[in-house]
Amino acid sequence: MPTTTGEHSLWLAAQPASGFPPLTGEMTVDVAVVGGGLAGLTTALLLKRQGASVAVVEADRVGSGASGNNTAKVTALQSTVYSTITRRHGREAAADYAAASAAGVAKVAELVEVEGIDCAPRRLPAHTYARTERERSTVEAEYKAARAAGLDVRLDDAVDLPFPVAGAVRLADQLTLHPLRYALGLAAAVDGDGSAVYEHSRVREVAEGRPCRVRTDRGTVHADRVVVATHFPILDRGLYFARLEPSRSYCVAVRLRHGSPPATLAINAGSPTWSIGSTADSLVLAGQSHHAGAHGVDDRRYQRLVDFAHRHWDVAEVTHRWSAQDPVAYDRLPMIGTYTPWSSRLYVATGFMKWGLSTATFAAMLLADLLAGRSRPWGRRFDPHRVSARSLPTLGRLNATVATDFVADRLTPARSGGPQDVGPGEARVVRDGLGKVGYYRDAGGELHAVSLRCTHLGCYLRFNSAERSWDCPCHGSRFDVDGNVLEGPATAPLDRPDS
Repeated sequence: MPTTTGEHSLWLAAQPASGFPPLTGEMTVDVAVVGGGLAGLTTALLLKRQGASVAVVEADRVGSGASGNNTAKVTALQSTVYSTITRRHGREAAADYAAASAAGVAKVAELVEVEGIDCAPRRLPAHTYARTERERSTVEAEYKAARAAGLDVRLDDAVDLPFPVAGAVRLADQLTLHPLRYALGLAAAVDGDGSAVYEHSRVREVAEGRPCRVRTDRGTVHADRVVVATHFPILDRGLYFARLEPSRSYCVAVRLRHGSPPATLAINAGSPTWSIGSTADSLVLAGQSHHAGAHGVDDRRYQRLVDFAHRHWDVAEVTHRWSAQDPVAYDRLPMIGTYTPWSSRLYVATGFMKWGLSTATFAAMLLADLLAGRSRPWGRRFDPHRVSARSLPTLGRLNATVATDFVADRLTPARSGGPQDVGPGEARVVRDGLGKVGYYRDAGGELHAVSLRCTHLGCYLRFNSAERSWDCPCHGSRFDVDGNVLEGPATAPLDRPDS
């Protein structure tokens, strides 16, 4: 059964009925790329340009994950990221991140032009704005940090928004586009001439060796090297699940009765977040973030965005709503490089901090260089095996929260009543011996039942009624009401009760 995201993403509405075939049998290439989002596809295309043969293996459809469920902002100005990085790591780290992000924006623009990808690209300024006077000092701090990092930003009081702002940081000449059409264009450029893209091919095993082996249910790719670009790494080696915090955000697309959507890629500097973007004819709002698997997530997340739209624009209708999940590294820098300190043939890219269009692209640039034996001045900054002493308390907090959730959900009593008491559109947790079963009754009256023990590391799942999914509070895995995997790090479906 599809989730709300699967039904209503503005971008995924453009998904073609047919796509690339599943992987069957065995094949051999130079590089296998696990994951058909922007990070994996861009890496594959850059490697193919270098003369390598590449196979991209995607569990679902190309661009069906975060790449098809975002705000379509390709920008090096990213909320308050530069003041955050400067505070945690210093000015040189912020400068490296700025250089990498600017390179990512430029590379997206280049690939759109060179490959002739029909994805409606538009150049717009990006703004980090102060919605209230309380946010102004944060905006000023971001301006100073971004300028010190090397971005050509300026302070701006005139932002194309229908409400007053208390100041903003502006970065000109950023980019927005249709992310799914862009992903499909990348995939088309990868496929052929000895390289291939495969859909509906969930990877079950990756063995590092000579050659490496990537196994799916129906086929195997043998490759000299492997790149894992699954947004949240699906392999437990490297302990990425312990160093990443999954955060879920919500989006709505709105058609206006009068006027045009704002000509800016804007996000405020405070909390709650109000992110504002657009297509040629739609307003796109995002925000209402929460830790994955949080208690009590429901349609109010969407409704607050809709209410915000009605307060400030003449809304004709809300046409789409969707959400996305993003892994944020404990020290607020992406992780790009070898999968483990001892890996020589296995690579990873993750921790894009909700700015995946630019970050996935510079991650791909860095990975293509690493596999070719080249380096970039900013490359070492994103080594996955770095140790950030200043961020160790954050790492401790993340894992303490996971431990608490792991134990508390086992001790929390299930609600009284049984499956017969579950109404249409309602979910209920019922104790089943030493475990718990999650029941959901759809609008047609059909009852869906799954074990609530996550197949990743055994945490108990919680129901997200905004998305009609069972979500893991420990490491962010998500499952539909029939137990199928929606997001990793889990790769196996949930068990189903016998009755």
